[in-house]
Amino acid sequence: MPEPSHRRRLLVLAICCMSLLIVSLDNTVLNVALPSMQQDLHATTSGLQWTIDAYTLVLASLLMLAGSTADRIGRKRVFMAGLTVFTVGSVLCSLAPGLSWLVVFRMVQAVGGSMLNPVAMSIITNTFTDPRERARAIGVWGAVVGISMAAGPLVGGLLVESVGWRAIFWVNLPVGLAALLLTLRCVPESRAPRARRPDPVGQVLVVALFGALTYAIIEAPEAGAGTVWPYAALAAAALAGLLLYEPRRREPLIDLRFFRSAPFSGATVIAISAFAALGGFLFLSTLYLQNVRGLSALHAGLWMLPMAVPTFLCAPLSGRLVGSRGPRLPLLVAGAAMTVSALLFAVFEAGTPNVTLFAGYLLFGIGFGFVNAPITNTAVSGMPRTQAGVAAAVASTSRQLGQTLGVAVVGAVLAAGVASSSYRDAFVTAARPGWWILVGCGAAVLLLGVLSSGRWARRTAERTAARLDEAEVRQPAGTTV
Repeated sequence: MPEPSHRRRLLVLAICCMSLLIVSLDNTVLNVALPSMQQDLHATTSGLQWTIDAYTLVLASLLMLAGSTADRIGRKRVFMAGLTVFTVGSVLCSLAPGLSWLVVFRMVQAVGGSMLNPVAMSIITNTFTDPRERARAIGVWGAVVGISMAAGPLVGGLLVESVGWRAIFWVNLPVGLAALLLTLRCVPESRAPRARRPDPVGQVLVVALFGALTYAIIEAPEAGAGTVWPYAALAAAALAGLLLYEPRRREPLIDLRFFRSAPFSGATVIAISAFAALGGFLFLSTLYLQNVRGLSALHAGLWMLPMAVPTFLCAPLSGRLVGSRGPRLPLLVAGAAMTVSALLFAVFEAGTPNVTLFAGYLLFGIGFGFVNAPITNTAVSGMPRTQAGVAAAVASTSRQLGQTLGVAVVGAVLAAGVASSSYRDAFVTAARPGWWILVGCGAAVLLLGVLSSGRWARRTAERTAARLDEAEVRQPAGTTV
């Protein structure tokens, strides 16, 4: 297949970014609507958590399956299926008659979403083969998250106040349909030269691990430890099963050999930490602005701009820095900014000055803007192109798992500190331990940014890539490793 022209590559990038936009926009719009949904659906704190985590949990569970399936049967085909299912799921969410149905339809959305981001990243990786050009493309990709952060709260606030929270799902329809039509016409089909075999046992173990762990965390404050401990034990058993079973397969769902690379392992844990901070940050700050400060959904959305604008501006800068100087500097900036931001929120009071609040949002936006490009670039760089979908899916899974855990843990801490949904007076005190958890997440990004970007780490990446390439060439079909 001939190399696509520069204009065609940019068009493919734009189409892939549209898929990221609707997925990211969906999350940011939903966060602004949480207080309105809480009142309309009579939801508890755990109910609000499930409206977010039902989506991210299914997404995290299916991303690796979607990535390997796209490598096997065709990336364009899976990408178009994802756009269709996600758009239909959005319509169903807007029609949900109650909280339980909304959670179910969010899971339908997630099935479609699992076919979008990792597959789109795999398409980008195979379209932009030059490392510098690919780093810049990934920087643009990361900037879309900033666009969703800027547009999502504002669009969500306007829709919630003028129409109602159900309208927040309508914004996915025109973007999803446009992306579907453009993909059909403009995106070339691609797949891995050699098809990977399905791994149903590994997939079941991943679902059991993520689902049981999230359920145990979210329901512990209300159900008690005696009720949720079997789910915690199930999560531990599923993790042990993955560690024992996956290395025995020739083509596992999760190739544990990837984690011999210190940069790849570091990028995975950094993604979990950074997106846990994002999930917890959005969950706490949205409830604080509307339930404690008494702001409307639109005004709360406006307060997100000091976070969204720096994310949008810093993401492409981070991509250029990764392409020219490597991932260390962006990761250090990200970790330091996110840590200081969470620290400001951890020590403030209910009536904290607006200047302090503004500084906290600004710093978090800077940190999150710098963190995305080094995560993605490190995850796919050095890996064989035939496994680009799997490597990108591991990175995307880490993001969604982090966001799931961030909402679950921080929400559980919050629920344990308040007696009911009318927690205006108790909120700040109850939320403080959650903010300190986010301080730890930022510090983890900073520390791992140093450890995973030095000479020793680069040598482990080179050795891992060489072993993977050698295994691709020498390993005969039907053997095990």
